[in-house]
Amino acid sequence: MAQGIPGEVLMNDELIKDLADVAKDAALLQGVLMRLHETPNSSECVTYAPFTLFPSPVPKAAFLQALAAQTHYNTLVDKISQDPDFLREALASTIAVDDFTAKLFRIHEQILKEGRSQSIVLGLNRSDYMLDQREDGASPLKQIEINTIAASFGGLSSHMPDVHRHVLKLAGLLEESQRILDNNPASGLAAAVAKAWELYGSKRAVVMFLVEDNQRNIIDQRCIEQELWKRNIPTIRRRFDDVYKTGSLDQDKTLFVDGREVAVVYFRNGYMPQNYVSEQSWDARLLMERSRAVKCPDISTHLVGTKKVQQVLARSGVVERFFPDQPEVVKQIRATFAGLYTLDIGPEGDKTVEMALSTPDRFVLKPQREGGGNNIYGSEICQVLEGVKNSTERMAYILMDKINPTPVQNYLLRRDAPLRISCCVSELGVFGVYVRKGTEMVMNECAGHLLRTKSSEHSDGGVAAGVAVLDNPLLV
Repeated sequence: MAQGIPGEVLMNDELIKDLADVAKDAALLQGVLMRLHETPNSSECVTYAPFTLFPSPVPKAAFLQALAAQTHYNTLVDKISQDPDFLREALASTIAVDDFTAKLFRIHEQILKEGRSQSIVLGLNRSDYMLDQREDGASPLKQIEINTIAASFGGLSSHMPDVHRHVLKLAGLLEESQRILDNNPASGLAAAVAKAWELYGSKRAVVMFLVEDNQRNIIDQRCIEQELWKRNIPTIRRRFDDVYKTGSLDQDKTLFVDGREVAVVYFRNGYMPQNYVSEQSWDARLLMERSRAVKCPDISTHLVGTKKVQQVLARSGVVERFFPDQPEVVKQIRATFAGLYTLDIGPEGDKTVEMALSTPDRFVLKPQREGGGNNIYGSEICQVLEGVKNSTERMAYILMDKINPTPVQNYLLRRDAPLRISCCVSELGVFGVYVRKGTEMVMNECAGHLLRTKSSEHSDGGVAAGVAVLDNPLLV
């Protein structure tokens, strides 16, 4: 591990065992916690969230590149959300075959028809990257995706630096411990929510976290709630069912839930089809979107995060449409794009199918889904495409170049898992926050970072999906 953790430390079994015990206690002490799978809605039983024993090396130049691009990505997401013609054109083929995206889009169209009830826009997003190891030795930073709804682990990652600093000091690696950066996305995310709440203009109104039925990752969210309460901003937690049963709009489209006026709806749910258990869930989503509460994200911004929009943006001239007089911004954004290809019906889509079937190991097949564990790799690409290649069903997917990061050795600490060294790859996420009121961008900032690491034997899946673990970048 060049400029990372020395091999003599990694291979010292006795030291590793001692460090692992200390690391787990440090994680518990710092509040890097999740509820158990067996009891996801009970705080009686918690454990440490899975994490790496050591921080993983990340090139400083690539790290700074990702941070520098984030405010431009914030602007891009916001500009696209205000361009209904672009969204309609970009998503036309997808909504024809993907029922979930189509339902979201119908809400978007209804809101456009009625007119937006709120001029304040709040964005909390996370852009995810990997380093692509090339044959020529270069390792350019390439974007995996941008998450515009329920971007998680800003809370727990805020507590990870002290865990790894402590482990490195105990391992005798003082210099390395000083290369762990301070990182507090929870504070940055909360600051943007607070700004939107303040602009809404009612001190009695609450921030409502719209949450899942399964509450295993509640501590991550509590970190942001706590930051809001420090600012004397009241928060409540409600599910779709709660909103359906007790939610209402007054004549000014003020949203009330359980009799409480809601200033901000912060969606930590609603990004997967299974989040909508009935038509009542969809009715609740529409009610919130029609209200004058600030939505994070609003329905238009949610749609910006679809894989199809990501693929369309990679086309020549599309990013330029949103930054017509800013070639340097376009260059910064485009530098992070991986190869992205359409599967729409027509010659271009046919060429993509042929390319994927002939060399499936070069690509990732992506459906319009969030939450991890949805992507398709290798021989499975052939199985899926052979079944849909002559059908419009293929338009529900996009194809992307597979990114191949350089593996490093580390230990993945999980409850009840054996302590053994693993070959690992990492994914860097950068949190971005923005608040716009009318045409004025009130806030546009990078709010911190998240490093997730997994065994290289796993192709896909995040921390919540049980594949990746929390980590810290060790800048090299």
